[in-house]
Amino acid sequence: MRYLTAGETHGPQLTAIIEGFPSNVTINFEEVNNQLARRQKGYGRGRRMQIEKDTAAILGGVRHGKTTGAPIALVVENNDWKHWTSVMNIEPIEGSDETKRRVNRPRPGHADLNGGLKYNQRDLRNILERSSARETTIRVAVGAMARELLKEFGIKVAGQVIRIGDVEVNRKELPIDELIRITEESPVRVTDPEAEAKMIAAIDAAKEDGDTLGGIVECIIEGVPVGLGSHVQWDRKLDGRIAQAVVSIQAFKGVEFGIGFEAAERRGSTVHDEINYDADRGFTRATNRAGGFEGGMTTGEPIVVRGVMKPISTLYKALQSVDIDTKEAFTAQVERSDTCAVPAAGVILENVVAWEVAKAFMEKFGGDSIEEIRRNYNSYLEQVKSY
Repeated sequence: MRYLTAGETHGPQLTAIIEGFPSNVTINFEEVNNQLARRQKGYGRGRRMQIEKDTAAILGGVRHGKTTGAPIALVVENNDWKHWTSVMNIEPIEGSDETKRRVNRPRPGHADLNGGLKYNQRDLRNILERSSARETTIRVAVGAMARELLKEFGIKVAGQVIRIGDVEVNRKELPIDELIRITEESPVRVTDPEAEAKMIAAIDAAKEDGDTLGGIVECIIEGVPVGLGSHVQWDRKLDGRIAQAVVSIQAFKGVEFGIGFEAAERRGSTVHDEINYDADRGFTRATNRAGGFEGGMTTGEPIVVRGVMKPISTLYKALQSVDIDTKEAFTAQVERSDTCAVPAAGVILENVVAWEVAKAFMEKFGGDSIEEIRRNYNSYLEQVKSY
């Protein structure tokens, strides 16, 4: 499976084409749009979320509620487009106010300057419009489709916020359904009420100062069979592919699995997961410090992956920059932004990881229809059980 996206943050719409999705997968349209709604929530979001009410229109590849095997076309319209038609119109417009909206002062931490130099653009809006985190909207819609496929095989996806700024949660080991329920009720997607209050206060303080906050988010995927991914080539290692997908999310600067960087502080005897055998369950692990991976392949334990999101680069307390026309120092131009998007980033993380797992699932059990995949899957489970 693969997909491509297109569209700009203030353009008419965001678009994705998914190729290789199997036929006869039942699509819950309400759940697809629920993922988009989840992305828009979270304490610390800006005014853009009050303008948009994201919903995905499926324009191809689905008929009567089921996929057909043809490419799937997804569209999410930008409601804010009506305020930007003269600036972002595809064709030239006489009397356009495009000069008023031209960006010539690159913002530190964004793609503005690098992209302008690379693509030889004198209006940095041509860079920021595409590099904006608004693009993750359509990636969440794509991930929502992947979740519909995984759901057919009892694979569940959940997520939570671990840290915002200097406030870290007191971790709890919870059943995945309970984790989903509690985090969905929290404005910062945590299971720790005390940390929740401190996080909200920290976001308020940062907003008052014209500043922003980053954090750490975690995704857990339960029910994944052993053996997705492969050890035989570097680019087939599933944890490596997930890592690339995570750091491709705008503002993400790091990724870890299981105990992650903590492994550097421990001895090997407290890092690796001992192997057990049970007549009913087969091979199991006593712990899951590796986060569900060994040798680039899933172990059958839950996938646990975390991503680090830096503070959003657009500050109302603008940082210094240089005018690309005059080369003189100025304060960077401000585009509308959030104070903290960490809770929303957790939803994005869930969906980009879900896509990579679904893609690896298809590579392992591939077929053109869900019925063929299910036969392959069940046959493999029998093979593993009798090993």
